[in-house]
This record gives sequence, C-alpha cells and structure tokens, in this order.
Amino acid sequence: MPADMNDYFKKKKPSGNTNKSGGSGGGKNFENPLNNMPKGLPTWAIVIGAIALALFLLKPFTIINSGEVGIKVTTGKFQSEPLHPGLHFFIPVLQKVIPVNTRVRLITYTNDASPALGDRYKGFEGGLRKNKAIPVLDRRGLTVNIDLAVQYSLKAESAPATIAKWGSSWEEKIINSKVREVVRDVVGKYTAEQLPEMRNEIAAAIQTKVTQKVDALKNQPVILSSVELRNIVLPPKIKGKIEEVQAAKQDVTIAEQEKEKAKQHAQKAAEIARGEAERNRIEAQGEADKIRIEAEEQAKANTLISHSLTRELLELEQIKTQAKFNDALRVNKDAQIFLTPGGAVPNIWVDAKGKGQKAATVTAE
Repeated sequence: MPADMNDYFKKKKPSGNTNKSGGSGGGKNFENPLNNMPKGLPTWAIVIGAIALALFLLKPFTIINSGEVGIKVTTGKFQSEPLHPGLHFFIPVLQKVIPVNTRVRLITYTNDASPALGDRYKGFEGGLRKNKAIPVLDRRGLTVNIDLAVQYSLKAESAPATIAKWGSSWEEKIINSKVREVVRDVVGKYTAEQLPEMRNEIAAAIQTKVTQKVDALKNQPVILSSVELRNIVLPPKIKGKIEEVQAAKQDVTIAEQEKEKAKQHAQKAAEIARGEAERNRIEAQGEADKIRIEAEEQAKANTLISHSLTRELLELEQIKTQAKFNDALRVNKDAQIFLTPGGAVPNIWVDAKGKGQKAATVTAE
C-alpha cells in the first residue's frame, strides 16, 4: 500500500486509552478498510479492479439489435446520425443511447374485443396497437364506424430528427391523427346507403390521401406500407333497409333469369321446329325431284323408242309374234287367234281348252 495512504489513516486513528478488547475509551474504533486487502497486491491490479467495478455499475455501453436504431443524446442534445445495430459506447451521466424500433408496425381501428394474433408479443416488438373504430358522420349526419388496419415503419435515417421533433408519441401525432382526418373527410362525402357500393373507391381514396399526407411531412419520417379498409359498420336501421333492397333486387334478378331461361327454351323449341320443317321440306323436295327425274328419263326413253320404230322393224316384230303364235297352235290346237292387220293392235289368242278362258296380250318386244 502506498506510504501516503498509510500515513493518512494513521493520522485519522483516534488517540486515547484502549480497553482490553482494543476499543477506545471514548468512542468507536476506526479501522483502515485497506488493511483487509491482501498484503503485497500490485497497484495495477487495484486499478483494473476499480475500472471493472465502474464498468459494471455505470455500464457505459449498449447493444443495438437488428430492426432498431440508436439515438445518442449528449447533455440533452440528439445526434443527427442514428446508431446502427451493434455495440456502441457512451459517456455515463453525460450521454445516453435511446433504442428506437424501426420494424413494421400495425395499428388496427376496430371495436372487436377479441385479442389479435400476436398480442402476446407486444413486450418484445412494441409494434402492435389497437384503437377504437373511427366514428364518422355521413353526408346526412348518421354515424358509421370504420374499421381500418395501417402498416407503417419509422424511417431509420431520420429517426433522431423524428424523435427530437415529435417525441415518443410520434405515432399518435403522425399516423393516428392523419388517418382519422382522412377517413372523416372521405367517408363524409357519401350517405350511409352508398358506402357498401362505393367500398372500393373509398378504400382507394383513403390509401392515397393518407400516403400523400404522411409523405408530405419534412424528411418523410414514416414509411407507410398499407392502409386497409376492413369493415364499414352501418347503423342497424340503415343496414336493415339495405338488406331489404338487396333482397328485392335479388328477387328481380331471379325473375329476369327465369324469364331469360324461358325465352331461351322457346327459342330452342322454335329452332328445332324450323329444323324439322326444313328437313321435311328437303325430303319432300328430294322425293319430288326423284319422281320428276324418273318421269323425265322415262319420257326420254319413250321418245328414243318412238324415234327408233320404223315400218320394217314393226313388220319384223309382227313376224316374230306370228311365229310364237304358230308355236302355240302346235301345242294347243284349240286355241283361238285373232289377227289384226298392220300390227298396230296386238294379236290376241284365247286358249279354249281350259275350264276358263285365258287371254293374253302379246306385245312387240
């Protein structure tokens, strides 16, 4: 131990008589705390121990995790550059580091009391918030509730300036106020009955206007990911009337569909009838054409035959017929033959031998 420290504690030791137990007669014993330390301990070891104890008690360092940035504050002044994930040192008492979450956050606006998925992780992420649904007066003054979900994140590069300007309640000042302002402005232009029909247009308008208002802020402190219109809660009376109108429209639609279906069936039956009639007409026309063609061909044949007949040919045919009659007379001598001169009329013979008379007309072949 240094000599000066020993001299210091010796001077501080009270004087006077001591009792047997070593105590002073007039007061308490004062003992040098360094006397309890091992004798011969090096000075450098004491210095290192003191530094380690100071580091442990003061903790002049911090670790920034992924998805966060650090904001170093020196005597109350925010540094403009954020501290990125990793190990960072600061001067205790004079400086401190504030970690800020830059992960994607979610605000829901709903009156649904059921717990949201991930509520149990609020202590770890700090990025889930649930607010009441936004009440809005429609164009006629009726109250409707709008359910929304907004996803956003703090811009890491401008986080120090954002926290310095807006404070720790920056979400309420930037996101919540802008969303409520835009929703009331957009929805208030319509009547409650129009809201369900205009849902897509309203959702697009809210998304566009909230994005414009947030991006218009200096340094764009927040990155807006999405603004989702989840539900439009109408007053019960308005909802009942809309359901009645929808039911009536549905009945009209069903009637129109049935009418169209009957019309299609009638058109189909008419087409079938027209097809059947056309088929019959074609068949009749075909049959008539067949008869006509056959008659024309027969007439042509008769014309050709008539043109081919000459007197000599007729006489030849008559001779052939006469020969057949002669053959018949040799077989049946009782046959009666009637000859016509010139061969213009066929020869007729009658077999008188049989029980009944038989007549046959022999034509020229």
